[in-house]
Amino acid sequence: MNKHYPYILFGWLIMQCVLTACDTKQQATTETNSSENKPATNMTNTQNFKEGNDYVLFERVRMLDKTAFAEPAEAYSLLLPKGWQQENNIIWNMPNSDCAGTFKDLRARSVDGKYSFRLFPDIVYNWNTDPQMIQFYMNSGNISPFCGFRQPMNAEQYLRSVFAPGELNNPQIIKVEPNATVVDEMKQSNEKTRMELMQYGSAQINFDQSAIHANVRWKNGSEGIVVLGTSIIENTVPNVYNGTYNKIYTTMVTKRIVYTYPDTEKQQALNQFSVIMGSFRTNPSYTETVNKFWKDVRQQRQIAHIGKLRMMDAQTKAMGEAAIRSGQERLKAMDANIRNWEQQQQSSDDRMHTNFIKAIREVEHYQDETGKVELASGYDHAWSRGDGSYIMSNDPNFNPGSVLQDHNWKEMRKID
Repeated sequence: MNKHYPYILFGWLIMQCVLTACDTKQQATTETNSSENKPATNMTNTQNFKEGNDYVLFERVRMLDKTAFAEPAEAYSLLLPKGWQQENNIIWNMPNSDCAGTFKDLRARSVDGKYSFRLFPDIVYNWNTDPQMIQFYMNSGNISPFCGFRQPMNAEQYLRSVFAPGELNNPQIIKVEPNATVVDEMKQSNEKTRMELMQYGSAQINFDQSAIHANVRWKNGSEGIVVLGTSIIENTVPNVYNGTYNKIYTTMVTKRIVYTYPDTEKQQALNQFSVIMGSFRTNPSYTETVNKFWKDVRQQRQIAHIGKLRMMDAQTKAMGEAAIRSGQERLKAMDANIRNWEQQQQSSDDRMHTNFIKAIREVEHYQDETGKVELASGYDHAWSRGDGSYIMSNDPNFNPGSVLQDHNWKEMRKID
């Protein structure tokens, strides 16, 4: 048996758990209200309003997975300003391939190219305190946009040492601020990861979460907002060959989002970014199906691993089975209140997007016929037509019913 196999398996299991844990939470049901919307302001002059300046029409764009199913399936959706071009890709790296998992990649930009929104795929970095494993990974030559081999790093370290000088083309980093609210969400999600890893025998697991939002500037005069989060998982595993223990580190980088805009249009850019970030909605049926697939894969890998342990010498077998037993016993011993806490705190993975923007700009609650909606506080007026589209404006005289000749638009009212 390959002496590196136990370490590789533990690393693979950790990577798979953290990849799917980010998508296990379902969107909380919004409250509904039967009260009438306020009628739109009377306005007949349609000549003086320019889309993009006086008002912004946001359309819900639905992102499809065209790979995994017999027919394209909606994975998630978000609001984008009307006319924006977008390219979405759901990437499947199948089991037994490098960096197995499901990854989202989204590129969107305005027609004139001044504004852009990019959701980068999640990426996982592994590290090991065993010198032989370090050499093994260094010699493997595996290069992938989804996983790599680096020492553990928090969110700001990743931005400064990897993301900015690499994929962001080395912008000037103006300001970096932590986001405690997103960190709280990550902690709750990581508890589910911890529970599953303990079932696989990972008894000694520590998590360290961090999240940031940053402002950057490029030499061409454009500026950008960068948000991301990292989870560092430290797993202590027995070295079955010398009786000592090694540490496996997995750094999961998630929610890598970059929004660029002209430096002369900062206020408008911030308003648009707030709406986009607060509009993410995942398809719960799609997420449940994908997560179940990868959990089944992990369980099958664990069964195969246990079978290999039985073929090893008595000492190795005893150590391996003891590690599995330790994790299972600790899991059973956990107080029932902890499990109840975990279930009660479940919220949507989409909530992290909203919490990222809340650190930059407050959101306000609006009511339309479909229920309560969170939208950016940078606009004074909002309209809905009941199909997932919204119009935002700061002009008190603007009325989409008159300007667009579409009386399906109803003005939304702000609520607490």
